[in-house]
Amino acid sequence: MPSSSTLYPFAVLFLIAPLSHTMPDNEKSTVPFDAEKELPGPLADAIRNGSVDKSILQHAGDADEALKAFMSHPGEVIELDEATNKRLLRRIDLHLMPVMCIVYGLNYLDKTTLSYASVMGLKKDTNLQGLDYQWLSSMFYFGYIFWEYPTNRLLQRLPLGKYSAANIILWGTTLCTFAAVKDFGGGVAVRFFLGVTEAAVTPGFALLTSQWYTKKEQGSRTSIWFSFNGFAQIFGGLVAYGIAKGTRLHGSAIEPWKIIFLVTGCLTICVGFIFLYVIPDSQLNARFLSKEDRVLAIERVRCNQQGIGNKHFKMYQLKEALLDPLTWAFFFYALVADIPNGGISNFFSQLITSFGYTAEESLLYGTPGGAIEVIALLLCGYLGDKFGNRLLISTSGLWISTLGMLLIVCLPLDNNIGRLFGYYLTQASPTPFVALLSLISTNVAGWTKKTTVAALYLIGYCAGNIIGPQTFRPKDAPRYIPAEIVIIVCWMLCIADIVFIYWYCKRQNRKRAEIRASPAYVKLENQEWLDLTDRENPEFVYTL
Repeated sequence: MPSSSTLYPFAVLFLIAPLSHTMPDNEKSTVPFDAEKELPGPLADAIRNGSVDKSILQHAGDADEALKAFMSHPGEVIELDEATNKRLLRRIDLHLMPVMCIVYGLNYLDKTTLSYASVMGLKKDTNLQGLDYQWLSSMFYFGYIFWEYPTNRLLQRLPLGKYSAANIILWGTTLCTFAAVKDFGGGVAVRFFLGVTEAAVTPGFALLTSQWYTKKEQGSRTSIWFSFNGFAQIFGGLVAYGIAKGTRLHGSAIEPWKIIFLVTGCLTICVGFIFLYVIPDSQLNARFLSKEDRVLAIERVRCNQQGIGNKHFKMYQLKEALLDPLTWAFFFYALVADIPNGGISNFFSQLITSFGYTAEESLLYGTPGGAIEVIALLLCGYLGDKFGNRLLISTSGLWISTLGMLLIVCLPLDNNIGRLFGYYLTQASPTPFVALLSLISTNVAGWTKKTTVAALYLIGYCAGNIIGPQTFRPKDAPRYIPAEIVIIVCWMLCIADIVFIYWYCKRQNRKRAEIRASPAYVKLENQEWLDLTDRENPEFVYTL
C-alpha cells in the first residue's frame, strides 16, 4: 500500500487543479465567437469601430458572483444613499474588523514566539548549536513559500471564510505541538508546517478587504488589521516577561518556553472557532445582514470594478499577471523589504540583549517597538486614504526606520538608550509593505490574477524572510554591523521601487482617461461584475 508521503503530491494536485464549468479550449474553438452577430444594435457597432474590445465580451461569459444577487432583483433599480452606505459600513466594520485584527495579531505573535523562547531556555533544552537557530527561524518561511501558491488557488476555489478559519485552527494546533519538541529536527518539522498553515492568512485577509470595502476604505482597513502586529508585539513581550519572571521566582512543572507556545497556540485555536462563526464567505451568506442589505453591501463596492469573487481559474489572467510589470515590482519590494524584516523579527530579543540588557529585560523593552509600528501604520493608512496617495506617504516609515538603523550602527556600544531608541524607530518600516498589500486588493482586478499576484508578493516576502536571519551571523555579534548595512541598503532600494510603482500607475491612469474620453467608447452594462482584469477594463482606475 502506498505511503502517505507518496500520495501527498497527488492529493495536492487534485486540490489545486483548476476547476471550471466552461468548455475546454479545444471545444471552444469549434464554436467561434462572433460578437457582431450575437449582440444587437449599439454594442455590435461599437465592436466594429473598435470602441469595445472583443476579448472583453469573450471573458465576460464567466462573470462575478455578484451577478447572482442582482439576478434575483430583475428590473429593480438598486439605490444606495449616503446614510445607508454609512450604516452598512459601520455594521461591516463591527462584524469583520475585530476578529480580523485579533487573528492578524496572533499571526505575528505565533511566528515570533520563537524569538521570545530563544532567550527563555529553548536553545539549551533543544541543543541548538551554530546556525541551527537561524535555520529554525527560516524554516517557517520554507513552509510558507511551499504552500503559498496552492493556498491562493484554494482561497479562490473554496469558501473564503471557512477555508481561512480552518487554517487558523490548524496553525494554533501546530504551535501547541512545539512544546513537545526535543531537538533541532523536531523544531524544523513544526516550523515548516506552521508556515504551511499560516500561508493563507495574509492573502485571505487581502481578499476579504477587497470584497467588503471600497477603494477609498481599503488602505485604512488594511493598516488597521495589520497594525495588530504591533499590538501583538506589546502583548507577547509582556506575556513572555511575565512567564519568565514568574517561573524564575516560583518555579514551574514545565519549562517557561514551552508555556508560551501552549498559551499562544490554545488562544489561536479558540479565536479560529470564533472566526469560523463570525466571518462569512461573501456578502451572499453574511448572517449579520438582511437579504436587502446583502444586495446593498455588494452595490456599495461596485466602484471597485472588481466584484466579490469568482471561483473559476482563468488561464489568460494567470498569463497577464506574469507579464504585468506591476506584478514584478510588487514581488521585488516584498523580497527586498523582508530581508530586514526576517532578521529583525527573529533576532530582536538577541539584538536588544546586545545593547547591554538582560534576557528578561529584552522581553520587556521590546514592547514599545510595537507601539511605534501601530502608530506608523494607522497614521500612514489614514493619511494615505485622506489624501489619495498611499504610496508616497507610506515611504515615510522607511525614512524613519533608516534613521533608526543608522543610530544602531553609529552610536557606541555603551550608549544603550540611544541604540534602543534606534531599534524602536526601525519598527516603522512595515508601512510601505502594508500599502502595497492594500494596493493588491485595490489595483489588481480579476480574481485569478489577484490571487496570483498576491501569491507572488508573499513568495517574495518568504524569500526575504529566509535570507534575513542568515545576515545575522554569530561571528558578527554583538554589533552585527554587516547585517545592519544590508538592512539600510535594502530600504533604499525599496524606496526606489515604490517611486517606480507610483509613476507606472499614474501613467496607466492617463492612458485609461484617453480611452474613456473617446467619442466611440462604450461601457457595457454591469461591466463592474464581469471579472475583468485591471488591464482589460478601461473603467479601471489605479489608486496611488
